[in-house]
Amino acid sequence: MKRIIGLGNALTDILMQVSEDDLRELGLPKGSMNLISMEQAGTIQARFASVRKHMVAGGSAANTISTIAALGGKAAFIGKIGTDEVGDFYRDDLVKSGVKPLLLTHPQLMSGCSIVLITPDGERTFATYLGASAEMTEEDITKEAFVGYDIFHIEGYMLQNHALIEKAIRLAREAGCMVSLDLASYNVVNENHCFLKELIRQYVDIIFANEDESFAYTHLNPEESVAKMAKEVDIAVVKVGKRGSYVQQGEQRYHIGAITTSCTDSTGAGDLYAGGFLHALADGFDIHKCGEIGTIAAGRVVEVIGTKLSEENWDEIRRICALYRGFMMKYTV
Repeated sequence: MKRIIGLGNALTDILMQVSEDDLRELGLPKGSMNLISMEQAGTIQARFASVRKHMVAGGSAANTISTIAALGGKAAFIGKIGTDEVGDFYRDDLVKSGVKPLLLTHPQLMSGCSIVLITPDGERTFATYLGASAEMTEEDITKEAFVGYDIFHIEGYMLQNHALIEKAIRLAREAGCMVSLDLASYNVVNENHCFLKELIRQYVDIIFANEDESFAYTHLNPEESVAKMAKEVDIAVVKVGKRGSYVQQGEQRYHIGAITTSCTDSTGAGDLYAGGFLHALADGFDIHKCGEIGTIAAGRVVEVIGTKLSEENWDEIRRICALYRGFMMKYTV
């Protein structure tokens, strides 16, 4: 099985359920990702001091990498944390998830956190204090980190640092890795459109986007968007929520329907889809099977608050992977 390494913001997620009025009063567009200061983070937490919260180690790429590890894959994660209790929690949580932590530390700044505000319809809005995670620089990245890995996955939120993301992707390619990129957020795509287009055309092999992100990148509907992106990369994926996803490689395009679930919180759905997809790809599955595994992982995570599935859920997905693997071996012998 191929080995996968990810790079992203090392953020501890603080999840809470709020109303749409709360978002309006805070001036946060529903469904957006907003970078905030330490002071703003304190204001938001004070406003919801009495609201029940759930804390987990997160960040888009880390969620994807943790999914791969939970399904039995070999996975590592590069990020930056502070020398504080939250940073210790983050490292320990990666280890418990089976991920090899390649974490740098910043001696002055607090570890980053992402306040995830979940409205009654399950939509999530992010207010993110990057803290130490934002201080990762291109000097922190070396080619040696990628040696022994086959796929490098990076989150689009890192696009804010052009020098870092370009160096990381270039070194990963030089080390022989395929490059996988999740576009992360429509406003991130809009803010970095020209840089993103050049980056994808030069270096990216696999791209993940939701409907809003793919429209921001191509200005096309999902089916047309996945076709256009598939001309720029080897594998393109466009997720369309309850309508499933489109996956395309060359001229092969599939629509994969979503599984029926009760949506409680959509946090991490895209990350777990990417994790399931990449794990299946690393195991040699075709893109249709990869999309199905990603769909199941995404469908299960929206049923819970946060991004941590039960062992029963993971067992279900592992059994399906084993079944697909058995069929694949039977018909290739």
